[in-house]
Amino acid sequence: MTVALAVYNGARHLQRQLDSLAAQTVAAVDVWASDDGSSDGSRAILQDNAARWSKGAFTVVDGPRCGFAENFRSMITDPRVGGDHVAFCDQDDVWEPDKLARALAYLATRPAGRPALHCSRTLLIDEEDRPIGHSTPFARPPSFRNALVQSIAGANTMVMNRPAWELLRTACARTGFVSHDWWAYMIVSGAGGDVFYAQDPDTRYRQHKGNSIGENTSLGARLSRVRRVMAGRFREWNTRNLAGLASCADLLTPEARAVVERYAAARHGPPHRRVAALGRSGVYRQTRGGQAGLYVAALLNRL
Repeated sequence: MTVALAVYNGARHLQRQLDSLAAQTVAAVDVWASDDGSSDGSRAILQDNAARWSKGAFTVVDGPRCGFAENFRSMITDPRVGGDHVAFCDQDDVWEPDKLARALAYLATRPAGRPALHCSRTLLIDEEDRPIGHSTPFARPPSFRNALVQSIAGANTMVMNRPAWELLRTACARTGFVSHDWWAYMIVSGAGGDVFYAQDPDTRYRQHKGNSIGENTSLGARLSRVRRVMAGRFREWNTRNLAGLASCADLLTPEARAVVERYAAARHGPPHRRVAALGRSGVYRQTRGGQAGLYVAALLNRL
C-alpha cells in the first residue's frame, strides 16, 4: 500500500496526519512524501518520521514548486511511485484507523485488471480537531457523465488499484489538470473503470484558512461557486478539462467520447442549441440545485 503525500508548509498539523497513517490497521504503508519547498520545519518532520517509520518504506523527495496540483502530478508521473494500491494524502487531515482497510476491502471485489477507485464523504474538523460537520452526501451514482461537470470527492479520500493508478499515470504524462481529484474521477470513470463513493466518512478533513480547496457545504461556499460560474471560472476549468480529455481520447470508452462530444457542443451556438445539447449529453450534477445551475450556465454561455 503506497501513500502519495503532498507537503508544503504544513508543520502545524503534519505530525497528526502522519500519526494517523502509522495507526492504520493495514500492516504495510509505504509513504512517498513530496515536499514542495517548505520553509516551516515540515521537511524536518518528514525526515524524522522517515528515520523511525516501521510500516514500510518512507521516502522524502523534492516537489516541483509549482503548486499543489503539480506536486501531486509529479508523484503520479514518477515511475518510482506505485504499487498494488495507491492513496492520495493531504498534509493536514486525520485518517480513521480503518480508512485504508475499508478501501482495500472494496477494491478486492473488483475484477482483475479493471481500474477501480474508492472515495468517500468526509468529516469536517477545525484546527483543533473538533468536528464541525460533514461534506455533502451524494446519492446519485458516480459516472463519467457526472465526473465531466463535478468532482464529488476529495482526493484525500481516494484509494485506487494498480490498473487505475497506471491509467492515471498515462493520462497525467500527457496533460496537466485543474485538480487531481476531479481528473482522477474523470479518467477512471471515462475509461470504464469502477468508482465507489462511500457514504460513511473515513477522512477527517481539516478546515482552515490555508486550505487550497475547502469544504463546499456552507452558504458561503455555494455563493462562491455561483460567483465563479458568472466570472467564467467554471468555463475556464471546462476548457482545460476538455483539452486534457482530447489528449487522452484513446483511453476513454466510445460512450465516454460521445458524451464529451455532446457536452462540448453545449458550449457553442445560440442558447436554445446549447441547452438542447446539454440535455443530449446526459451529464448531471448530484443535486437538483446543481443541475439547475448547470442549465443556467448553458443559457448564459458559462459552461
